[in-house]
Amino acid sequence: MIPRPELLTDLSGSFELTSGATVSGDLLDAVRLALPGLDLRPGDSGEIDVRRDPGLGEEAYRLTAGSRGVEIVAGGRAGAFYAAQSLHQLLPDASYRFSTGASWPVPGVRIEDAPRFAWRGLHLDVARHFFPKREILRLIDLMAMHKLNRLHLHLVDDQGWRVESRAYPLLHEVSSHRPRTMTTFHREPVAYDDIPHGGYYTLDDLAEIGAYARARCVTIVPEIDVPGHASAILAAYPALGATGEPYDVLDRWGISPAILSPLPPTVEFLTTVFDELIGALGETPYVHIGGDEVVLDHWTGSAEISAYRDSLGLGSVNELQAWFLRRLADALAERGARAVVWDEAFVSGGLRQDTLVMPWRGMGVGRRAAAAGHDVVATPVFPLYFDYAESASADEPMAIGEAITVADVAAFDAAPDSWTDEERARVVGVQAQLWTERVPDARTVDYRLWPRACALAEVAWAGSSSDGFMGRLEEHLGRLDAIGVEYRPLAGPHPWQRRRPHRPGVVNVSAVMARIDAMTHDAESTRPSL
Repeated sequence: MIPRPELLTDLSGSFELTSGATVSGDLLDAVRLALPGLDLRPGDSGEIDVRRDPGLGEEAYRLTAGSRGVEIVAGGRAGAFYAAQSLHQLLPDASYRFSTGASWPVPGVRIEDAPRFAWRGLHLDVARHFFPKREILRLIDLMAMHKLNRLHLHLVDDQGWRVESRAYPLLHEVSSHRPRTMTTFHREPVAYDDIPHGGYYTLDDLAEIGAYARARCVTIVPEIDVPGHASAILAAYPALGATGEPYDVLDRWGISPAILSPLPPTVEFLTTVFDELIGALGETPYVHIGGDEVVLDHWTGSAEISAYRDSLGLGSVNELQAWFLRRLADALAERGARAVVWDEAFVSGGLRQDTLVMPWRGMGVGRRAAAAGHDVVATPVFPLYFDYAESASADEPMAIGEAITVADVAAFDAAPDSWTDEERARVVGVQAQLWTERVPDARTVDYRLWPRACALAEVAWAGSSSDGFMGRLEEHLGRLDAIGVEYRPLAGPHPWQRRRPHRPGVVNVSAVMARIDAMTHDAESTRPSL
């Protein structure tokens, strides 16, 4: 079973679960939704009985299966949903395929379970390459199966804006597409494919995505990355920039010096966008506002921005960035959402105390953020950047660097014993990132995420992986086969998965971690790190 439950005990007795079986109890809808292929029918009594125990946590559950059927006791709707996911994993792999009139043996077991971390996340960059709504809904289903519960969508970057805006329509009319895309490897002569790329989610799409996710116990975390990474925004509304100069949606990878102005019109623009996002998604407890890899040169060179900084009594542009991000966090708090930032924003200082920090540059800066009283979601490049190749081999499809393996992810400890109890308590979760500069399609998304995301699910739910993880993973791959996930085989890629070959040795993840960790000790380390 993946993720590993807290306690699983074999019992004598078993029973046959038939599609169309009856499920009863006050949380039965969650169980039916978790097991759509079994076509469970609601009733007053039946093979599966579900009841609530307020003494359990919202996501906790107990499951007992025996000769008389299945009893689920859950702390809340999420607990019942996750109990049903565990029940499904007791069934044969074939139960993950659609069939009619099927019958499956359920072994006798008792499971007691609850998650180690509240935030169990996946990040998908839909700005560099766009993935349509159908792929987002499918990813939510796969996350739910693995008890992952936060989907972080990176909705804007220099290379594209991905959300309809009725208040600022040029965002989706102009900023959502580019005429071509860079295809070359790191540090090689630039070449392009000359193929237009683009797309965006309508507000109706976002409403559907939000509702679909909530029903499956997944929270959507939208990211509007500011004030840097702004080429696409400024292609539509250049007046929001620090210089007013025109920009194009970036067609190459890397970082642009394009930066939003920190002046009041920009804050008004972003709060309006937040209102549209939250209005579409529905309940949105978190909004990510970025704060990473910002080139502040244009702020320094602007007399108007310098005068505004002086009027606020701030001594540097780094203090101005901190003020700008805090102003946005205040606006989000007024709308019932907590701000989330990358670690550069913490290093610059001045954050609201309730702002969550994602330490992508390593857990050293994560520990400092925790010690400062911020909740932390562990997101370090190693081992949680899934755009890195799984091996240093040209057989891998093109990737930024190497290597991050399933075993690396499974060995990750988000809250080490060497930290103080107070620091460990501030680690609220774990999240893997899939940046998509070199992930052009949904098949490559599958390849990059799975089965590394299975190891992520184990660490996020159970807190660590056990010695038997790899054996359980090999069995679990049969479920992914049945669903149709085009994961990376443990022995290496299929011939058709190699595509544009990876070039090993260009970017080494260990060297990257050493360099970016050192940068986190500089309060002005906002510039691009990679």
